[in-house]
Order: sequence, then structure tokens, then C-alpha cells
Amino acid sequence: MELIPVIDLMGGAVVHARRGAREAYRPIETPLAASAAPQDIADGLLALGAFRTLYIADLDAIAGTGGHDAALRALAMRHPALTLWVDAGEAAPAVLSRRVANGPGRPVIGSESLVDLAQAQAALASGAGLLSLDYGPEGPRGPAELHADAAHWPEAVIVMTLARVGAGQGPDVERLSAILALAQGRRVYAAGGVRDVGDLHRLADLGVAGVLLASALHDGRLSREDIAAFMR
Repeated sequence: MELIPVIDLMGGAVVHARRGAREAYRPIETPLAASAAPQDIADGLLALGAFRTLYIADLDAIAGTGGHDAALRALAMRHPALTLWVDAGEAAPAVLSRRVANGPGRPVIGSESLVDLAQAQAALASGAGLLSLDYGPEGPRGPAELHADAAHWPEAVIVMTLARVGAGQGPDVERLSAILALAQGRRVYAAGGVRDVGDLHRLADLGVAGVLLASALHDGRLSREDIAAFMR
């Protein structure tokens, strides 16, 4: 099971994401870095373990108020062996194709950015992007048909339970189990709620392909030893 650190970018800084309430996000304070600058936070996270992938949510791009591709290019140059997964709220096929061809990063297509199933199908048609099935406190975000039918999914799917991000409530095992039952062998990644190494073992036993992590890395609830055990 792959462990994937997460960076949430807003206003030029890495912010502390909590429960999906983006209007309340503030620059992160962490023992891993001296500042909330993307490069400092990435360096701090990567010092914890030999991570292969970094997930980046460009919250300004998702909101349509700007973007951080310049910072992402700098990260890609600084860590050339690292794969970047980038959710920038992109859904138009031409825009996704440009990111696939030129970077920075591999696109993550968030269901919350999709208005209907036709748009989802067009966005996912190339198979180059990952799909994030986004769930807020109100339930599924985006086209209901996309959440319900795995025939529309690519080979890699993130289950993003926003209400559990940074909340310390544990992963949404019930939802993940339901998605895994539908997934027909697709790789399913869990996002939101991981508290400690016990949660990692529970998710591994469940059969998820990977886990997106932030708070438990910054506050030390996952140690270097815990991380290394999953890297072997």
C-alpha cells in the first residue's frame, strides 16, 4: 500500500486543510518546516520517507481564482523522481491534455468540478487522469451516475471524504468498502481521516492501493518507523 503525502495550496502557501471548510484554511504551522512555502513543506514531508508520489490540491485553481503551476514546476525540478498528482479543478479535455503533455504533474479530475456525466466522460476519455470521487458532509459531489457506476471510472480512483480531512475521526471505512466492492479491480486510494499506524493497517487489510496523508505526518502520529514499514 502506497503512502502519499498531501499539500493543499492557497494564496501562495501550504494551508492546513480541515473538514473541507476552505474559507477557514490558514497557512500551516508544522515542525517539519520553517515556513508554509510549498518547497519547504515538500522538503519536510519527503524527509520523513521515500515517498514516490506527492498529491497537490491547488485550491485557488479549483476555485477559479488563480493557480500555482509555477510553484509546482519548481517542485518537479527540485524532486525529478517524484510523481506529482495535481487537482487543479481541470475538466476540459484540451486543458487536461496540456497538463498530461507539458505538466506540471498528472491531472486529478475531481468529481466536485464536474457538472454532469457527459462532462465527466469527456474529461476521463483519454484515461490519462485519475478520478477523485469527492464526498462532502452533504454526500457525493458531482454527477450521481459517476459515483454509482464504476464503468465510468479510470484505473485509479481516489475516495476523498472531505468531512474527515484533518478531523482525526478515522478513515471512512464504510464508504471505502462500498467503493471497493464496485471497483472491479481498479486501484482505490483513500483520502481523509487517517490518525495513526493502526488506521494504515486497517486500510491495507481492506485492500486499498494507497492512502493520502497530511495531518498525521505533520503532528508526528505517524513516525518514520511507521512509514518505513509500509515502504518495504
